[in-house]
Amino acid sequence: MTDFDVFNGDADGICALTQLRLAEPRESVLITGVKRDIDLLKKVEARRGDRITVLDVSLDKNREDLVRLLACGAEIFYVDHHFPGEIPEAIGFTSLINEAPEICTSLLVNSHLKGAFAPWAVVGAFGDNLDKSALALASTLELDEAQLEQLKNLGIYINYNGYGPTLEDLHFHPDQLYRLVSAYANPLNFISDGREHFEKLETGYHTDMAAAANLPPEKESDRTAVYILPDLAWARRVSGVFSNDLTNQYPDRAHAVLTEKTNGNYLVSVRAPLNNRRGAAELCRSFPTGGGREAAAGINDLPADQLNTFIDAFEASYGIN
Repeated sequence: MTDFDVFNGDADGICALTQLRLAEPRESVLITGVKRDIDLLKKVEARRGDRITVLDVSLDKNREDLVRLLACGAEIFYVDHHFPGEIPEAIGFTSLINEAPEICTSLLVNSHLKGAFAPWAVVGAFGDNLDKSALALASTLELDEAQLEQLKNLGIYINYNGYGPTLEDLHFHPDQLYRLVSAYANPLNFISDGREHFEKLETGYHTDMAAAANLPPEKESDRTAVYILPDLAWARRVSGVFSNDLTNQYPDRAHAVLTEKTNGNYLVSVRAPLNNRRGAAELCRSFPTGGGREAAAGINDLPADQLNTFIDAFEASYGIN
């Protein structure tokens, strides 16, 4: 029997798997990638009796391979908060899926484990820009203000590390970062004992965010803002967390951050307003290579000739006609 752990390379995926493997250690084959690499089940070749855990990747985007793996007799445990489409009913398939905008995979795993490693769920929720949910869970723990700030920063930095179209853009490969953090039952111990790794993420994050802060919006109104970032490594890394930062600064405004790609197209991150966390998934799914969840979604490869069409649709989605 072989165990496979399939997980998104962002904070939510890494923190969800960290909780599960702290609770139930396994020697497993790790399958992950950059944050936007969500078609992960195609990389799994399993046999009858193999166990597959899937975390924080859309069931709808992996449906064909999910059906293939169930047909071969694998057991699959699927936890996610993205749009799933129709959820299959099959022997050997168990799912915990909730699309609610204030829920993430780490919080679902935390509930499943009855809070056994709740600090890691707090990190994952902060990383997914679910500050309200993270703070609610953190209030049940004995954390002082400085510790809470450390957990928030760690979540942001792990999430930041997942962005970029290729692994070479990242400071740590996600499977490497998972191995580093999952050695600790308490994320605060990782921050103190693994200080060099934490500081590498911290330095990279602040350097890249400083570069992004100097860019003016391409279009801006009271309800929406569109930013276009250049085809440079720092911009590719910062696209998602920059979107989250804008959302927190302007909670009544929707944001679209587009990053130029070498093929002339755009990588798109969309964030619904913090005070109305809906509509992003539907907007992005209306374009090929688009997907995500209600509050935060994206398009992996927006053709250049659809740029104006996308901006018009984005503005129309959030009240600009």
